Order: sequence, then C-alpha cells, then structure tokens
Amino acid sequence: MLHQMNPDFLNAQSENSEKPYLESCIMRPRITRKGENDYIMSPRRNECSTYEEAYKKSLECPEEFWGEIGGCIDWSKPWQKVLDNSNEPFTKWFVGGELNASYNALDRHVLAGNGEKTALIHDSPQTSLIRKVTYNELLEKTSLLAGALAELGVRKGDRVIIYMPLIPETVIAILATARLGAIHSVVFGGFAASELASRIDHAEPKVIIAASCGLEPSKVIKYTTMLNTAMDIITAPKPKCIIFQRRNVWEAPLLESQFDWDELMKKSKSHPCVMVEANDPLYILYTSGTTGQPKGIIRPVGGHLATLCWTMKAVYGMNKNSVWWSASDMGWVVGHSYICYGPLVYGATSVLYEGKPDRTPDASQYFRIIEQHGVNALFCVPTALRVLRRADPETLLGKKYSLKTLKMIFVAGEFCDYETKAWAEKAFKVPVLNHWWQSETGHPITSLCTGYGHCPSLPKFSTGLPIPGYKIHILREDGSRATQHELGRIAIKLPLPPGCMSTLYRAPERFKEIYFSTFPGYYNTMDAGYIDEFGYVYVTARDDDVINVAGHRISTAALEDIVLAHIDVVEAVVVGVPDHTKGEVPLCLYIKRNDAVSNEEEINQELVARVRSMMGPIASFRTAVAVTALPKTRSGKLIRKSIATLARSKQFKIPSTIEDPTVFREIKEVLQKLGYAKLAPDPQ
Repeated sequence: MLHQMNPDFLNAQSENSEKPYLESCIMRPRITRKGENDYIMSPRRNECSTYEEAYKKSLECPEEFWGEIGGCIDWSKPWQKVLDNSNEPFTKWFVGGELNASYNALDRHVLAGNGEKTALIHDSPQTSLIRKVTYNELLEKTSLLAGALAELGVRKGDRVIIYMPLIPETVIAILATARLGAIHSVVFGGFAASELASRIDHAEPKVIIAASCGLEPSKVIKYTTMLNTAMDIITAPKPKCIIFQRRNVWEAPLLESQFDWDELMKKSKSHPCVMVEANDPLYILYTSGTTGQPKGIIRPVGGHLATLCWTMKAVYGMNKNSVWWSASDMGWVVGHSYICYGPLVYGATSVLYEGKPDRTPDASQYFRIIEQHGVNALFCVPTALRVLRRADPETLLGKKYSLKTLKMIFVAGEFCDYETKAWAEKAFKVPVLNHWWQSETGHPITSLCTGYGHCPSLPKFSTGLPIPGYKIHILREDGSRATQHELGRIAIKLPLPPGCMSTLYRAPERFKEIYFSTFPGYYNTMDAGYIDEFGYVYVTARDDDVINVAGHRISTAALEDIVLAHIDVVEAVVVGVPDHTKGEVPLCLYIKRNDAVSNEEEINQELVARVRSMMGPIASFRTAVAVTALPKTRSGKLIRKSIATLARSKQFKIPSTIEDPTVFREIKEVLQKLGYAKLAPDPQ
C-alpha cells in the first residue's frame, strides 16, 4: 500500500537547493568541540530511506532512531542518554543534553549565513498590511526583548504569560522568553478576563506580555481592557505587564504598573541564550476545561524541537526554501508547533494570516495568499474549507489566482468529510491529506510521511499511518485488542516518542490518572477509531462523540459524512440525544446552501433516507433540522458536546473559545420544539 510519490505532487524544490531530499533533517548526531564549553551536534544522514524502515527502527531501536533525529538541532552539551523510561509514564529523552530553543530557531540560521532570509510573513487584510521579517530582524528584536524581560526580573524557570493576537511580536515574545530559559504560556488573544485570570492564578507568571488589541472582521478586541479586569480578580501575586501598542489599530491607555514595549526595546540590551536541560519545560499550554481545574500541558524543550524539525521534512515534505502556512493561531497547539517552532527551527518561512477564510474581505483570501507569497503547503482545519465552499462553491473568487506553488493541503483538528475534501482538491488542485494529532502530543500521531516518498493519497476517511515512534492499538473497554475494522479506543503503547507532553503543570498525579490509568502501559488518546488490514488508522470521533444506540456504537463522524454529501447541505453536526427505548439516538443540525434546490422538509426526508440506505436502520437516524448557524470555536472547530449537553437539560458553560455565543439561543429553541432541553437553563 506504500507507493512512490508522484513527482507532480512533490513539494517545490528550489533551483538553488543544495541538499538532496531528507538529508537536511533526518540526521545522525556527531559531537564536535567548538570552544571551551561549547559542544555542537553536527549532522550526518540517517540511513532510513523509507517509511517502513523508519517506523520499524523507531519501535525496535528507539534510542538509535531518535539519537539520529536529535542531530537535526544544535546542542551546547551532548546528552548522556537518549531514553530514560525508568519512571513511566514520566519518560525523558536526550537526558543531560543542553540547548536553547531561541538559539535553534534564530541564532544558528543567522550564523549559517541565512540572516536575510524571510522568517515570517505577516498578512493582515484587516489592516491592509503585509510585513516580512527576516531571521536577522527576528533575532535582533528577540534578543532585545529578552534583555528587557531580564531587567524585569525574569530568570530561568520563571513563567511568562503571552496574551497577543497573530502578529510577529507574539513570536518575538515567545522566543524572547525561551531565550532566557523561562517558560511561556500563550493565552489565546481575546479570551475573557475570567479565563485569563484562571491561567494567571495557576501559572503565577513573573511578567505578562500583551498587545493593546486584536481584530475580528467587524470589531476591535481591546485586550488591555480584559487584562486589567483579570488583574483585579486574580489571587496570585500581580505580575509586571509589557504592552505592545498596535498604534495603527488602537492605542491603550497604560496603567502605572504597565510598560510600553517600544520604550523598553529602546533602552534594552541584547541578551544571550540561557541553556537548559532537554527535559526542562519549554511552555505550558492550557487545554479546554481549565476553569476551576486548570490542565496545563508541559512540553519538554529538547525532544520537542528535534521532533518538530524532523517532521517538517519527513511528514510535511518541506525543504529549507519552502513557504509554509499554518492557518491557526498562536493560542493553540498548532500555532506553537507549526507557526512558530517547527518552521523556524527547520529554517523555512512561516506565514501568519490575521483574518478569516471568508470575511476579510471575501472568500478569495486563501487563494490570494498562496499566489502572493508562493505558499508550498497549507495546514488548516476542515471547517475552514467548509466555510470557503459555502461562501464560494464554484470558486469564482479564487479562480483568478495562480496556485502553481502549492503542493499539498494538510487538515487536522476535527473530522474531514469526503465532500469537503473532494471540493477542496478540485478548488486548490492539490491533494488534501487528513492527519491526526493532539495538543498532548505536539506533533502528528498519524499521517502520510510525504518526505519518505509516500504517494499523497489516502484511503477514504483515513488519517494515515502511524508516525515513527507511535505504536497504536485499538482497545476494547476491557483492555483487550480489537480486531481489524472494529471500533474502539485508540491507545498508544508506552513510551511516547520525544516531544509529547511530559506532565501536567503542578499536577503529576492528575497526569497519570487522566491519561494512563484506563489502560495500564498505554496512553489513552480518548479518541475512537479503528485500523484496517493495511495498517491505516481511522479516527472516527472523540470517544464522547460515539453514540450508543441500543448497544451499537455509531460514530457521529460517519453520519456527518453522509449528511454533508447532500448537495444542499454545507455544514452539519450530529450529536446523541436521549431516547427512552434505545438510550440514545442521533440528531442532526445542518445549514442549507443559500441557493438550495430543495426545501427543508424535502432535505430532512432525503437525509433520513440516505442514512438508512448507507448505514442501515441500526443508526435510528430520524431527525434532521436546518439552523442558521452552528457553534464554532475561533479556530474553526464545530462544538458538538455543548449541543448534546443542552439537549439533556444540563447546565453548561458556553466555551470561552466560541466565536458567536448567540447561536445557542436558536439551537435551544430547536431542541425544545423537538422535545429536548425542556428544563435546560439558559447557557452561561
């Protein structure tokens, strides 16, 4: 089932590219002495030339395999041991090795003579600005901000919270914190004051770096207003604050305790890198459900940087001259891994797009960016493609742009239905590759490894093959192994590969309880899926999204794919709702096309007939309702669990990541007309 990649789909190789494919990233370390106390790992080529070889070696000889991958990056002190698994699940990689994340993202490229290369392209149609930042400029400003943070008392191991929109200064703040050996925690810009306060109380930062504001298509989000409110309600010691004024958008009045970014930079001196041990924390990432019981993922620095650098070539097929675009935000794990660290440590160019797929100002922006900046690969959530399909189904706006540089689109974060995938492949004229990973892992768990020559096509609905380092099993509730094509819990045999979370901040026992107690010896992904006879993995849904209909486990994703295949449906969610006889049955909420051929009643009947025909009566699919909008996060993911909770008349808090909380009003009314949510309180 493994094929050589079609040359037409290979990532663009620069005419000036000097290194053959894979050589620049998959390496064996060789330690050389540079100075008195300066050891640097220099590269040699990894012997694995195929995915099969790499995957087998990663499981059978993990220390040798990852020791070679460690040579992707520069170390100031060599590691003493590649793997220490003596205290499972608290696995350590590259034990004793020392390095600095900022050095690997910036200094080493400048020292190699690549300082004038573009590191970041910030494209903000809302401000009509396009800004290109070179590695030289990024290094200079990062070093100065690190000096300013040091003057404010930030030292190795201290925490710095970053509360900023998708602008180059956010990357500078991240790398400046890492330069000092401090720990950053990026909070999604625009989170309400209570959400920000809960993170401040838990992390107890020495400094907060914030922007004056962020932008939505129709409004300015005043970050400092929410920051000031959060500072009034926190119980932790009040941190110092640095404010970056977006003077071309909105300048915030500063309080006495707040420092102006520009003024500090004028007075600051460049700061050198502070080396840290490979298993020291690089950052804290707070995941959903943090209020009341914060869950802060700790990412170890050494394994994370090495693995990300390797994946840029091995998984995503990029080369050093590639322009890479991850259409996410720095507040999410994708932003950490593949806007900031992955492309910069690798030495490529990373695009930061401050805007929406369809409203800044129209649905042509993704196409424009690809042409204007020569983008070679795009990484986005499937909902972004659904939004484009809904806004411009015939790509009348997008057709005027050339997409000749684009080689692949990668999607992750939620289920990608086949109709959206097929539409996107036709619209963008490249393969759309589904893959799967989690905030906890920090890099893909399954994908096609395009850098190893994989043909860029997948079996329908598959998220690919296991990435080297991940031994994936499908387990039943009793812990026994499922058979081929049998739906179960996706679990990963320990140890997890380098770069995965090492623990939860200030909660090691909770770390063990949440992720490793259900299936001893395994990491519980809490996702459901199956594996076929060829080893391809299919992630059907979060385990919470598997509906148990009279004892039959049915994936909401499978139902949604059938619904979205209807010509008049552009978006849809399926959730489980209570049923006296069967325990639970599926309910579908969908959005019609603006120019729908059929009316709602006809569509509903057709959807029920389609599901009955394609899945059978076992699904008990009887109810579909059209709505004007569905709840989405600001990153574009559809929220299903909140709808299911509302249908059960249970109290729930509207997620702080929701883009438009008002959509729940209509959904509640629809549910009540259907006989659900009768006693449901108004969403908070």
